[in-house]
Amino acid sequence: MTSATATARTSAPDIPGRIDIWVFVAIEVVIFSSYFVAYMLHRVWEPALYLESQQQLSQHFGAANTVILLVSSWLMARAVQAAREGRHAAAQRQVWATMAFGGLFIASKLVEWSSKIGDGYTLTTNGFFTFYYFLTGIHVVHVLMGFGFLAVAIHQMRCPARRSMPAIEACGIYWHMVDFLWVIIFALLYVMR
Repeated sequence: MTSATATARTSAPDIPGRIDIWVFVAIEVVIFSSYFVAYMLHRVWEPALYLESQQQLSQHFGAANTVILLVSSWLMARAVQAAREGRHAAAQRQVWATMAFGGLFIASKLVEWSSKIGDGYTLTTNGFFTFYYFLTGIHVVHVLMGFGFLAVAIHQMRCPARRSMPAIEACGIYWHMVDFLWVIIFALLYVMR
């Protein structure tokens, strides 16, 4: 092996987390992508119905939810950086704030769903609303799962004997995936005309 090759290997940046979280994220992205493709196909088959139904959604709710999750992602990125710098108390506070924004997202979703159901739009109203409730519902399930990941991150940060930077990074990676998936859902359901 040449010295240039050895230098290139030692200077290459480490990938955050561990391979298992990246495999998990890849599987999740493939599964969600299949949902997105199915949604797009149905939208192509019934464009007028989807456009009319889409106009019943509040872009304010969708935009607010997007901002909430982007802020939560920013807080989680700050938490991971603080943990890397050894500022574990600050990192824990930022993870708790991330959880609070995740809770705010869920509360906002519940209000939005209640409003739509109150307006007479349910899971069985039409194909658009079936996808709307399914995609946003499965996303909320992933946010709830994310709380488990965030709890693991806090657990890791509390005790020096338990601290594992790859585990903390894996928790951050999962949370960013959840936020990334929401941005796509927001674009498909609320923005794309």
